[in-house]
Amino acid sequence: MSSLDHTGETAGKWAILALAGVAAFMTTLDASIVNISLPAIAHTFGVALTGTIEWVIIGYLVVSGACLLSLGRLSDMIGRRPILLAGLVVFTLGSALCGAAPTLPMLVAARLFQGLGASLIFAVNLAMISYAFPPSERGRALGLNSVVVSLGVSVGPTIGGIITQALSWRWIFYVNVPVGAIAILAAARILTERRRRDPGRFDPIGASLLALGLAGLTLGLSFGQEWGWLSPRTVACVGAGVVGLVGGFFVEGRVPAPIVDLTLLKNRVFASATVSFMVSQLALFAVGFLLPFYFEQLRGFTAEHAGLLLTPFSIAIGATSPFSGALADRFGSRWLSPIGLAIAALGLLLLTQLNAHSSAFDVIWRLLVAGFGQAVFQSPNTRALMGAAPRSQQGAASGLLATGRTVGQSLSVAMAGAVFAILGGAAAGAALTDASHPLSAARVAALQQTFLSGFRGAFLICAACAVVGMLTSLVRGSGEELESDAAAEAAAAMGHP
Repeated sequence: MSSLDHTGETAGKWAILALAGVAAFMTTLDASIVNISLPAIAHTFGVALTGTIEWVIIGYLVVSGACLLSLGRLSDMIGRRPILLAGLVVFTLGSALCGAAPTLPMLVAARLFQGLGASLIFAVNLAMISYAFPPSERGRALGLNSVVVSLGVSVGPTIGGIITQALSWRWIFYVNVPVGAIAILAAARILTERRRRDPGRFDPIGASLLALGLAGLTLGLSFGQEWGWLSPRTVACVGAGVVGLVGGFFVEGRVPAPIVDLTLLKNRVFASATVSFMVSQLALFAVGFLLPFYFEQLRGFTAEHAGLLLTPFSIAIGATSPFSGALADRFGSRWLSPIGLAIAALGLLLLTQLNAHSSAFDVIWRLLVAGFGQAVFQSPNTRALMGAAPRSQQGAASGLLATGRTVGQSLSVAMAGAVFAILGGAAAGAALTDASHPLSAARVAALQQTFLSGFRGAFLICAACAVVGMLTSLVRGSGEELESDAAAEAAAAMGHP
């Protein structure tokens, strides 16, 4: 297959990979860069670090998660070019509005708008790469894209801290504007996809129900710890989410042009890869959620020091993903995916051995093991998922995978946070950092032990989830994704849709 695919989408596969990488880096960087600047934002608007200010982060996630499935389907209908261009324009404009926001409500509104732009970008990110690269090179290309995503996640807190300190928090948004403008011009020139003559139909009822379901579920899981898991607001959000998702899938099974073609889930490779990916996010996203509490509350490190100590996890993912993707191109994902999650589970178990006196080296090498395991799993699994989806549904597959990431990460925070709190870790951490009440040495030791009990319990549950993901990876069979791709390419070469 040449670098120009049968839809005439791109002028070159490496150009499309670079464009997809820049867009992915910009959106993942923005998702991680805000956390470190939240205290400065709260100070500017004179509010506490709880309540409305949290919508600066959570609103972005809710909107992006709610729209991914519908936008993935829309990209299959009208093409990836208009979706990506719209995403870059919306995200860049949203970034400018965030930086200029005069009030907190306007900042939150701008972040919601920015989240829509991120959703448009991620709905087509993987589909663009899968279309541009033949199966023999796709794993490596997806692995290189993972490097960019990992860099966005890992350098976000550091860059955010530097920009906030040197300039102001507003510049963490303004920096996206020139990058976004260049990406828009590049996309307009690089992407040459022809307009679809028969785009098909869009299911507005199913799209609305699925968006409501995903938004309610993400919102309830994000605020559940703060509101209380049995509070009326949490129950209402999660309940609305469940009703929306159940109703959405009921409708999807009965319309001729669904947002998500449920027959995809009958493909064993696709279903296994989808479930395994969501479970992997459930297991491993907790690393970035729990360890800051360990660093800052138990060890007394600064936020900058904590962010630096977290980077080995993302570095391991970025450094390993291209190699695991290349191995998947040669050997398939049958064994790489479960082996990766087995290594990740080991890394999570190793993190339970950390104590109040562990050295930086003790932390770093354990994070490297967990990150290496995730990378060995992730690129081959993504390759299998995208390869198992028909070429006419690559956008839907890309949107479904991105949705699985959002839901899995939200569940991870909710699950790990709940276990950590139930076992007393959250309360112990708060007591250790409460400077208004001096503590005796015996009391400090007791609180540290309680903190570690919650910390270890949460990571044990996460390790168990990684084992479940390993098992779901094993049921996918062998070679189906390679056959699916080969059949699709043969059909494309013969001029079939």
